[in-house]
Amino acid sequence: MEFLTVVLPIFVIFAIGYIGQRIFSFDTRQLSTMALYLISPFLVFRTFYTNTLSQEYMYLLLYTLLLSGILLVLIRMFATFRNWQPGETAGVMLAGSFMNNGNYGAPLALFVFGAAGMDIAIILMVLQQIMMSTVGIFIASKGGKGGGSVGKAMMSVLKMPILHAAILGITVQVSPLSLGGAVANIVSLVADAAIPVIMIILGMQLANVTIKKVKYEMIVSAVVVRILISPLLAIVLVWFMPLDEMTKLVMILMAATPTSANITLYALRFKTEPEFVSLTTLVTTVLTLVSMPITMWFLLS
Repeated sequence: MEFLTVVLPIFVIFAIGYIGQRIFSFDTRQLSTMALYLISPFLVFRTFYTNTLSQEYMYLLLYTLLLSGILLVLIRMFATFRNWQPGETAGVMLAGSFMNNGNYGAPLALFVFGAAGMDIAIILMVLQQIMMSTVGIFIASKGGKGGGSVGKAMMSVLKMPILHAAILGITVQVSPLSLGGAVANIVSLVADAAIPVIMIILGMQLANVTIKKVKYEMIVSAVVVRILISPLLAIVLVWFMPLDEMTKLVMILMAATPTSANITLYALRFKTEPEFVSLTTLVTTVLTLVSMPITMWFLLS
């Protein structure tokens, strides 16, 4: 029952966006662009500014790179075998490889392991944000409608303010500078709005989903990778790392979270199978109501 109190707000916020879209028919692509360019950079800046990335987190960085990298390679190989179109391949790579260890994983880690567990989850969220702000945007841009060339995809990455916000946050953190009270309040106000706005936009996009247009093979593939293969791969990766047991458990738990809500924004922005990515985010989130208690029982037993 306590687990439901953690995930229930997520579904309620999705429902707000879904109902609002049904009533008002918003332009979700314009709203996603607004969230990516105006709101999300403040959250990324604050995250990198307030969380010190010391050398002890190098194993977390290595883990993040290996986990997402291996999943991307596996999906690409399967897509080649199944002769998927470039956009379809990019959509499954986005939905299957990037997890929601922010607004889903962080409170879950707090519930299971307390404040120490949430601190680890926040660091993983920061590292995952780097991956999504670079590799994720590159995949979305290259696989989206109107994309194609590597150069154009790289330009899309460089133009995203999220990446610059991350660099700025680290720079200010290691410099003698500090944010004044008024500036810090402004950053916090906008940053606090980022996650609920992103989730509401996701709910809006779910209202636009036409399930008959989505290949079930793609959905099943993304779900299997996200819910099953990802945590199993995480177990293998952390087995060889000299980290304490709680850190390893948090890393595995985060690998079992559903598709990242931020990925839906990228899919919308670059027209990279947005209906499929949105639907996968919903399906994986709903399925974690069953899979996550099983995962926690396995880890904690």
